[in-house]
Amino acid sequence: MTIALETTAPGDTTVRVRRRPALGGISLVGPLAVLGLLFIYPLVTVVQQSFQDRLGRPAGAVAWQTVLRSAAFREGLVNTITTAIGATIGCVLLGTFIAIVLAFVPFPGSAAVSRLTTVILAFPSFFIALSFAVLYGRVGVLSSVIEGLTGRPEALGGFIYTRWAVLLAEITFYTPFVVRPVLAACQRMPIEQLRVASSLGARPWTVTRRVLLPELLPSIVAGASLCLMLTLNEFGIVLFIGAKGVITLPVLIYTKGIVAFDYPSAAVLACVQVALSLILYVSGRVLAARIGGRRAALD
Repeated sequence: MTIALETTAPGDTTVRVRRRPALGGISLVGPLAVLGLLFIYPLVTVVQQSFQDRLGRPAGAVAWQTVLRSAAFREGLVNTITTAIGATIGCVLLGTFIAIVLAFVPFPGSAAVSRLTTVILAFPSFFIALSFAVLYGRVGVLSSVIEGLTGRPEALGGFIYTRWAVLLAEITFYTPFVVRPVLAACQRMPIEQLRVASSLGARPWTVTRRVLLPELLPSIVAGASLCLMLTLNEFGIVLFIGAKGVITLPVLIYTKGIVAFDYPSAAVLACVQVALSLILYVSGRVLAARIGGRRAALD
């Protein structure tokens, strides 16, 4: 509603009220429609398919019972969780270290390294997997170098097909997701706090542990939560590397739905995957809120 004052004659002021059309309800229609079309409808469809047979007929919870009791599901679930946790721990350790070095230990080329971490975020994950195949394959670049130095052919053996190769590839690809928020927090932190602690006789490790890391903790948690969700749903790296015995839920969904045409089983696995992602998302939000509340109480 808009109130306008109009003067038609000396001493005569007319107040006119102009009503604008209420766009609040209309403005919500578009986002809700997009949300329903891109998220809710596919999710509902997947849930419906999990209670059908391969011909699309209602079958109750048969697919759920079959999948949840299978050894492949249990193995895929364990592989998914352990790989995601291992990769996240590696990303947090390496990403925090890189961010602290870039922020507080200037060296020639540090700006280029900082920009490189941003560029890596734009790469698809399978690009890292292909790069690993070129570097660490049986006849890859590193194997050729080692063979030239030691005379041992295929010195790395089948490393590229192991669980360690998957972990290393995921850490390589997802570490920038920790570096960016932690580096931003380092750049916002007053350098005087570190100088005061150092002037009081604290050693560098003590300053890092008692002063720096507590300030960076919210950013570290944010990066870790993002890495955990991304690695939990990682598909391209595991598929392209083809590690033996590393069958995660995303790969199992692909196998059931695309290779075996078992859509009900794939739908059950997709529902489990979505539930895991939601649990991690909510847990991360709760943890971040608690850390923020403690910091506010201390301040």
